[in-house]
Amino acid sequence: MKVLYLDCGMGAAGDMLTAALLELTADSEEFVGRLNSAGIPGVRFIAEKSEKCGIVGTHMRVITDGGEEGETEHMHSRHHHHHEHEHEHHHGHHHHHSSLHDIEHIVSGLNVSESVKRDVTAVYTLIAEAESAAHGKPVPEIHFHEVGTMDAVADVTAVCMLMEELAPDRVTASPVHVGSGSVRCAHGILPVPAPATLHILRGVPIYGGSIDGELCTPTGAALLKHFVGGFGDMPLMAPLGTGYGMGKKDFPRANCVRAVIGETAGAPEQMFELSCNIDDMTAEDIAFACERLFEGGAREVFTVPAGMKKSRAGTLITVICTGDKRSELTGLMFRHTTTLGVREMPFGRHVLERRIVIEETALGSVRKKISSGYGVTREKYEHDDLARIACERGISIEQVRKLISEGQ
Repeated sequence: MKVLYLDCGMGAAGDMLTAALLELTADSEEFVGRLNSAGIPGVRFIAEKSEKCGIVGTHMRVITDGGEEGETEHMHSRHHHHHEHEHEHHHGHHHHHSSLHDIEHIVSGLNVSESVKRDVTAVYTLIAEAESAAHGKPVPEIHFHEVGTMDAVADVTAVCMLMEELAPDRVTASPVHVGSGSVRCAHGILPVPAPATLHILRGVPIYGGSIDGELCTPTGAALLKHFVGGFGDMPLMAPLGTGYGMGKKDFPRANCVRAVIGETAGAPEQMFELSCNIDDMTAEDIAFACERLFEGGAREVFTVPAGMKKSRAGTLITVICTGDKRSELTGLMFRHTTTLGVREMPFGRHVLERRIVIEETALGSVRKKISSGYGVTREKYEHDDLARIACERGISIEQVRKLISEGQ
């Protein structure tokens, strides 16, 4: 199984994640060309070597039609710096404040796969929901200030493209160092981590420290939240490649995100099972609770009919999750069910290696999941893509499968 581990000991940022993942590609120069051909309006990527505390890595510069990101950073005092997210400031009149609808319009015109478009939109949706919660406005009324600029869109798009290129079966990360102090943004001076960042990182292990600055911004937080399946120590793995994505500022500690990609030795994945028995909830309320548990990060939620005391018909609710999610999901089970207790059981899980490929068919782009391992290989088209095509053409899903298999 191919595993990607992100060391966020100095936080996370879009450009740092981009640079770290870029170093893991087979041909970084060729991939920068692909980034520059993605059709992001007025944006050009430049990868350059950078050294922090004796470590050599890559710094990703994003040039927009109004200049380079970070051109206004020197106007701010040390206490108000973004640690390397100079793109989180205003750069001129060409960087209007975009709404989620504006971002979706930009994304729809990009020269990237449908999968990347969905990932970019999902990341921005996380940011919009966090800004909505922080500022008390509905999502449609949220206008991205710092993260609505073209260079921020470029960072998110680049990371999504690189994740598709590397196609790890599993992504994990260290606890996230968020920094300390305060940061200047469009709304004024805010504490670190910024409210939106803290909202996005709910359920994620984070910590501060003596370093004064914003080490993890909303963009970096949303990318981690979307792609990372678990947070903790580096898993048992045989490293195959390492990438260092450098920030601009200098600190006593190397200002970088380190990405390590490798193969697991086939050891079982550590998981947890949370369960409770219910005999006084309606089917509708149980369904609502299950939806909230999925939203909370559960890998799986399922129910089983159960005979309860006093001959009552009840329901066993079972949640499968990673270790970093069990506390948050336990809270959700108490909040959305009537249970008075939640059982917890650790277990190991063996899984097939999984990867997603994009198959171009006469009916359009369709994602295919390929699973292999233990002498088994199987392929399956993504149901959501088949359902979308079926709805667009007014035919059944079975007809879609048949047309794709026949190459029509």
